[in-house]
Amino acid sequence: MKPPPVVYHGPDTVDEAVRLLAEHGAHAKVLAGGQSLVPMLNMRLTAPARLIDVNRLDELAYVRTDLEGVRVGALARHADVERATHAFEAVPLLRQAVRTVAHPTIRNRGTTVGSLVHADPCAEMPAVLALLDGELLLRSERGGERVVKAADFFVGPMESACEQDELAVEAYFPKPRGRTGTDWREMSRRHGDYAMCGVGTSVRVDESGAVASAKAVFIAMGPVPVVVDVTGADWTAAAEHAADQLEPEDDIHASAEFRRHLARVLTARSLKAAYEAVAP
Repeated sequence: MKPPPVVYHGPDTVDEAVRLLAEHGAHAKVLAGGQSLVPMLNMRLTAPARLIDVNRLDELAYVRTDLEGVRVGALARHADVERATHAFEAVPLLRQAVRTVAHPTIRNRGTTVGSLVHADPCAEMPAVLALLDGELLLRSERGGERVVKAADFFVGPMESACEQDELAVEAYFPKPRGRTGTDWREMSRRHGDYAMCGVGTSVRVDESGAVASAKAVFIAMGPVPVVVDVTGADWTAAAEHAADQLEPEDDIHASAEFRRHLARVLTARSLKAAYEAVAP
């Protein structure tokens, strides 16, 4: 199929893009990487009257690291995040997860912030932001800038807290505190397919090497990324506890029970790997 007719806008500044969203937001879609939006247009799953292409906004094409964490601009591609050594050193989970996003061709065009706004419960980057307790910076002509925590940003499948007149301009991934190890792993039918289950883990240890905190986040196991605190249990028991908190559904790719089984296995392995990354 072909996309429906659409009026094209190519703003040269962020202010112009925000103005266009203020004027047409209810009938417009923002085009950045297009790796999710273009297929949806072609399949007529969405039919906006206007398309606001932000690819000229070079000031948003950055991956920056400071003492607090990593800031990713709206035009930074997944591949930019994957290749940014400074970002990996500050927040290893970013590269651990982004390298499992689809295929290199997709990562070369798709944007990390675009994936967050798309809010697909099977996508990796929303889960990373949720596990790290990150934030999105949104801008509108009506309200200026506002910051939304990950816990409040993902409100349902393909549904985020980004309003129709708001442009997501930056994602912030905080640097884990203290001695923290992380890990990401997932299982799909074919390499590059959406995962039947994916899990990211974070384990912080104290000076003696004892576990101070442990968390896991899951994709494809609910309508939004699911974060579970698993502090205070051995890895097998922690995995069982985490799996009990999930509400997977049957679909053509896997049954709910098989997804839950994957969650148990992947969580135990991931927690062990995250711990071993920082254990004395």
